[in-house]
Amino acid sequence: MDENECATAIIGAAIEVHRHLGPGLLEGAYELALVHELHGRGLHTERQIRLPVVYKGVELPESSDSI
Repeated sequence: MDENECATAIIGAAIEVHRHLGPGLLEGAYELALVHELHGRGLHTERQIRLPVVYKGVELPESSDSI
């Protein structure tokens, strides 16, 4: 699967989740549904991966708990 096919699958999965769940739920519900939908489309996922973020030359804490 190339980048365009992958992006198309991800966007399609997100639209499908929104179509079935609608607006107004907490983020976690959408996350779980999206992971389920992506797996059903043969895509591997990992949830809530910590990534370093550099903003204006400063590396920000990895956890939003520290804010």
